Amino acid sequence: MTAELVRGQNHALPGTRLEIRVSAGKPIVAGATLSDEGRAVRGTSWVAHPGAPTLPGLEVSQQAAADHRLAVDLDALPDGAHQVNVMLALPVGVGGPVTFGAVAAPFVAVTGLDGTEIASYTITDLSAESAVVALELYRRGDAWKVRAVGQGYAGGLADLLADQGLTDARELAGAINDAVARGLARSVAAPPPRPTDEARVRAAAQGHTAPGQPATPPDPAAEPPAQPVVPAAPAAPAQQPGDGGPVNYTHPRRQTAAPPPPPPAAPPAAPGQHPAPVAGDATGWSLEERLYNQVWGMFEDLARTAAAYRSAVDFADSRMEQELDKVLSDPRSRIGDTGDTARAAARARHGDLVDQARAALDRDLAQLAAEAEVVEPALPVAFADWSSPVWQGYRAPMEVPMALRLGGLHLPERPDLRIPMLVRLPLERGLWIDSGRSGTDSLADADQLRRLALDSAVTHAARLLASYPPGAFTVHVIDAAGTGRSAFAPLVTAGVLDEPPATGAAGVTAMLKRLTQRVDLVQMAVRGGVADALPQDLDTGEQLLVVNDFPHGFDDRAVTRLRYLADEGPAVGVHLMMVADREEAAEYGPLLDPLWRALLRLTPVPEDHLADPWVGHAWTYEPPAVPPGSQVLAHVLDRVGAARRTGSR
Repeated sequence: MTAELVRGQNHALPGTRLEIRVSAGKPIVAGATLSDEGRAVRGTSWVAHPGAPTLPGLEVSQQAAADHRLAVDLDALPDGAHQVNVMLALPVGVGGPVTFGAVAAPFVAVTGLDGTEIASYTITDLSAESAVVALELYRRGDAWKVRAVGQGYAGGLADLLADQGLTDARELAGAINDAVARGLARSVAAPPPRPTDEARVRAAAQGHTAPGQPATPPDPAAEPPAQPVVPAAPAAPAQQPGDGGPVNYTHPRRQTAAPPPPPPAAPPAAPGQHPAPVAGDATGWSLEERLYNQVWGMFEDLARTAAAYRSAVDFADSRMEQELDKVLSDPRSRIGDTGDTARAAARARHGDLVDQARAALDRDLAQLAAEAEVVEPALPVAFADWSSPVWQGYRAPMEVPMALRLGGLHLPERPDLRIPMLVRLPLERGLWIDSGRSGTDSLADADQLRRLALDSAVTHAARLLASYPPGAFTVHVIDAAGTGRSAFAPLVTAGVLDEPPATGAAGVTAMLKRLTQRVDLVQMAVRGGVADALPQDLDTGEQLLVVNDFPHGFDDRAVTRLRYLADEGPAVGVHLMMVADREEAAEYGPLLDPLWRALLRLTPVPEDHLADPWVGHAWTYEPPAVPPGSQVLAHVLDRVGAARRTGSR
């Protein structure tokens, strides 16, 4: 299964002969540097770039391109090379974008020679940078790993190379840019003509297709990158036709040919109307997989239709500004009513374009809302909202589901249309439940916010426990100061914890020591191929460590162990859930930055902090709240506790 990395996260590499694939939507430069154990680059001979594309064990592209394939043979690297740093940069002086903030977020994937994707990373949060270190492949003991870096440089290649210790960085950057310019000069194939901006916008506004179908966006050059990061599965970059035809925005998980047929479709719709939505109307081998793919299809449709609307409005605004500027710059428009008439006409055309775009948006949103009304009640326990009746008949599952719901997502164009936020299981990264104040919460009481964060952590832990078969998932709690006693009471009362929450410095040390030893044992057994030699009393099920009120009760050794669990734990089934305020944890300085970046930040109140590099949206995250006055959480935890005690299903 592909590991979808976030900044700072790492993943083990199963082999040493690899390909690194890069997709950016615009021509960029791809290269790589080699580093020794001290992370130093030993001169220009350890830099692969378009002017010198090959090194022992490494080959990169010879010119700027929208897509790259870098070949890597880690066993053939020069002696002393312990790290490969993959760098991307925008070409200089060729008339294209000058910063990564003006292009789609680059997508990088590490694959085997057979094309099997091992790990992927979408580089988000770039703005004024023109060069970036995307990934690093580094040696750890006898094995190799890949880490998502995403370190950008506003000073371009010169600053990037200087940061890696090259004294002649500026000269080398100039040589690379010269090689790229020569390569572009050799490219004489001119692109075929494309429709004007206005024609494309009118096509998006007037001829908007139904959700789930390919559409022509206002600007094909602004093609979305490979995947939505927020909860999304990896996606191959959409192919852009050279003739300006429609871009295929279909999500790769929403395939066009299913193994088994989906449920019976609704009767054909009347002309001019959308067909009635059907739950599970997607491809997949099971109803669960069809519903999962349908939810991701809805996410894609909402992202696409909102992007089309925003682009159409932006174009209408830009066009009106240009027309008004033209009126003001023409002396003849200052005589009589000519200027007023021209301005009124410009505003009228603007209003027509916006109205057409809004009508298309409303039509698509109405269809998506109708689909959500049908899909939500059909979702299984792991995907369902806490208000769903499916929880009332809960029984412990026989097997692990393919995904888990962590909340909902919506956009400002339709706040009441919420798409379930699903992540694949087993978890590939931990969670950071932010108990600090955010820019969007309206809570004046910081204590109330901390309690909401704890309640949110308990609901996430309860859903994980309820989604796994009895005994296949264990939750541990660290509550060093005992401030979360009342919040954790539902877990303790229901008997779903094997032991009470750990308190005090001694409890923190004992808990972390036990879990790090478990990670070490399982890693050694897996690497040595002797899994049957593990101790009989070792719990080999998935583990979740919930840490409250961090960093209280943690010394430097405990913090180091926590970071070790964040880095190495997920691969062997040990996951973190931090309930903390990052500002309070800042006293540890940069020591905690990799931990923060490795975890998925969730909030106990709605906040638009989840980035979507696929089309550039900021999604508002809605935490999975239990309905007021409902006893569903206690009911489910009681069932989970009973199943754990009896081992029944």
